[in-house]
Formats: sequence, structure tokens, C-alpha cells
Amino acid sequence: MSLNVQCVAPNGRKWTQPTGLFINNQWVKSSDGAKIASINPATAKEITSVYAGTEKDVDTAVKAARAALNDPSWRDLSGLDRGKMMNRLAQLIDDNKETLAVIETCDNGKPYLVSLNDDMTETAETIRYYSGFADKIFGQVIDTTTDKFAYTMRQPVGVCGQIIPWNFPLSMAAWKLGPALACGNAVVLKPAEQTPLSILFLANLIKEAGFPPGVVNIVNGHGAVAGAALASHMDVDKIAFTGSTATAKQIMKMASVNLKNITLETGGKSPLIVFDDADLEQAVEWAHIGIMYNQGQICTATSRILVHDKIYDRFVEAFKAQIKNVSKVGDPFDEETFQGPQVTQAQYERILSYVDVGTSEKATLTCGGKPFKGVGNGKGFFIEPTVFTDVSPKMRIYQEEVFGPFAVIARFKTEEEAVQMANDSEYGLGSALFTTNLTRAHRVAKRIEAGMVWINSSNDSDWRIPFGGVKQSGIGRELGEAGLDAYSSVKAVHVNMKSKL
Repeated sequence: MSLNVQCVAPNGRKWTQPTGLFINNQWVKSSDGAKIASINPATAKEITSVYAGTEKDVDTAVKAARAALNDPSWRDLSGLDRGKMMNRLAQLIDDNKETLAVIETCDNGKPYLVSLNDDMTETAETIRYYSGFADKIFGQVIDTTTDKFAYTMRQPVGVCGQIIPWNFPLSMAAWKLGPALACGNAVVLKPAEQTPLSILFLANLIKEAGFPPGVVNIVNGHGAVAGAALASHMDVDKIAFTGSTATAKQIMKMASVNLKNITLETGGKSPLIVFDDADLEQAVEWAHIGIMYNQGQICTATSRILVHDKIYDRFVEAFKAQIKNVSKVGDPFDEETFQGPQVTQAQYERILSYVDVGTSEKATLTCGGKPFKGVGNGKGFFIEPTVFTDVSPKMRIYQEEVFGPFAVIARFKTEEEAVQMANDSEYGLGSALFTTNLTRAHRVAKRIEAGMVWINSSNDSDWRIPFGGVKQSGIGRELGEAGLDAYSSVKAVHVNMKSKL
């Protein structure tokens, strides 16, 4: 059964878009026939609609994944051959990167060159990175006494539910698929209902790479329906989720029904500290990237900029100039565009509501804070890059995650005050600091309450380095070798070498 539609991007590129649920290597309709419209945020027009999975569809996908785990074609496949299969998938992603990037830009709104050069590279390289681990996941022999031979083995966790966010659809899917497949698990993946198209296209590449039926199943649908069904399913062994802290708390409750293994990567309000001895030009450039990249829709966005009082005014002027010179808002397919539209109208309205909050709190609106209508039909979800200055830690705009091109700048006078202000948050995902004093850099990095610290940069993450947070920014780590821990369990084997008691 063909569940494909022909789509055309604003730049004229055409592609064949799957619209069904991908279960057992087959495309199927949802059990009730319901669909979700996928909207191009640059035009507010529908791209196409895709089927929305129900609880019944999730159950079908989970059964397919469980069957795959017990099928010798996957269960008994050597790590070497799993790695080769993953390498083929990485190459297929590379081979189709232009099409995937077009889909990502149409569905998400990020600039095409960002989709092509950043997201597609990260997607392919993450899968390729973990393919190298597939035949290197092993236990150890543990020396105890001459009467015992003991060893451990690493085994797959089982059926893994993976819930993907809308800000980096393909690369976040790769973050989760890579270690899960390397460890030999089977997956039921739920894309964000706002941005399902690129992941559904990826499904055909997974099949083409040779993965057996049921190893990867993709069930698009609403979070409250398909996501909830996955999190609460009694035959799902693990849930991995990236999204808001509030949703993560609900997922934890649902996952408790059978004590699922969980990995949660949630919200953030990351600080960026600029000391008075920092290279000001470097600090400004990275501070701009840290909050304005990807329309500010990054969980680790360094949205709280803390600047030493001595250089505060200079930094603010330079930061405003950087926005004026670099942050061109425009058509995502224009090569000069830095900032595309926000992903949905709801997100667009949320960001604008925080402009009202900041104004009511008597912070100074230094730039932006308004819709940007100078693109296409004028109906897209574009917002001017927004900066509030004269911000204090008690303000909501300092404490609450906005998730947009929305920066707040505050002053500090001492290192101790900077650390206190940085840690004054319920979140602890990313952080950054700028100084030419390396002793101070390492001292402050140790004291910041965050899972990651960038020194003299911001948000230049890497698939080879662990990613995750503390406090209400999540549980567990993704990426790097540490990412394998979430998808494998250690089994201990005790062998008695003594013939008599």
C-alpha cells in the first residue's frame, strides 16, 4: 500500500513524502484514520498531513519490536554486522542529505544551510560514530578467588521507546537511535507531531540499509496520545525523552508502572558569564551564537548573559551591533538568512508573551521584541531577535525558559556573585564562561551547577562528548561512550570452580 505524497519546497525541490506509520518495515495507516497537518512555519501553509498513531498503533509497534528482539536475524547478529548496517545507514543519510535538509527546513523553519551543513552532518556522523561501538560492547572478567570464575556481559535493555523533540528532529533521533542500535535493542520512535516529515523519510533509509522488520518502528502522533501510550506501555523497557521539564515529569510518572529505565533531557536556562578580562570580541560572537542560533530553540541556549560591571556597557553595545550585522531574519532558503521562523504559531506567541512579561518587570527592552513581517506572504512565525538589559535574578525572564531568540543581560561585580547568579536556577543543563585566566576558568567551571561547561565558546556540542544536565534539566547522558550506558544492562555470571563445599 502506497502512503506517499509528492511535495514541493518553496525553492522548487520536490520529494516523495511518506505519510503513514512505519511498523515492521511496512507503511500503514493509523487505526482510526486520523491525521495531523504539518505546517511550514515560514508561510503558515500546510505542507501535507500525516497519520497520527493511537494507543492501539503504539501497541502494534511495541509487539513488532518485541518480536524483532527474539528474531535470530537481529538477536544473533554479530556486533560487527550491526556496525556495518549502521554504517550503511549513515552513508544513505549522506547520500540523501539535500532532500533531508529541504524537508527539515520546510517542516521546522531553520535555515537550509544550517539543516544541510549542521543537522545532516551531525545525524550521519552520530550514527557512524556509534556504528564503531557495535562490536566493542563487552563485559569483563572479575578476579575474586581461585574457587570462582566471574564475568559480566553487556546486553540490550530491550524495547526502547524514544520521544523526539521538534527543534532538531533528525539529529535528536540519531542521538537516540545510534546507541540503541549499537547495543542491539529494538525501537519504537515517536517524532514530534510538529515536525514528523524528515524522520518519516528516514524510515525508508533504515529499511534500505537492511535492518530487519521491527527493529525500528516509527509512530507519529500527538504526545498526549502516542507519547503517553509509549511511556505507560507495560512491555516497553526504556523511555528516552527530550523536551520540556513539565512533560518529563509526567513521563516519569507514566514510566513508573513497570519501573522503566529512563533517560530525560529537559529544559534549561543556561548562564553565560563574561569576566572583565575576557576577549570581548570573542565573547560577543559566541554569546550571540549561544542564544540566537536555531531561532533560540535550543535547550542549552545560553540565554542568561552575566557580564562584569566594568565591561557591561561595552558588551551590550557590541552585542547589539552583532545582532544588527549578523542576525538577518528572513526566508530560510536564502543563503544570507541567519534566523528563520519559530517552529509553530504557539511557540511564536509564547515568545511574544515573554516580551510583555519583561516589560512589566521593568527590564529594558534593548532591541527586538516584535514580530517580523518582511518575509514571503507575511504570515510566517518570524520574531525579531530580542534582548532585555537591566535584568535581575528575581525576574521571570531571568528564571523561566523562553525557548526563542530572547536574551537577558545582567551585571555582576565579583566572581562569587557571578557563580551565585549562574546557579540561581532550577535548571542545570549548559553553561559558558569567558576569561583569559585559565586558573579562574577551571575554578569556576567546577562550581557551576550544570552538566556541561563551555570555556570561551558556547553550544559547540559534539557527538563524541557526553551531553546532559543536573537538577531539573534531566537524568542520564546522551552522546559519547557514556550514551551506551543508557541502552545496555550489565549481567553478572558466577561460575563455581570448587567441586565440593
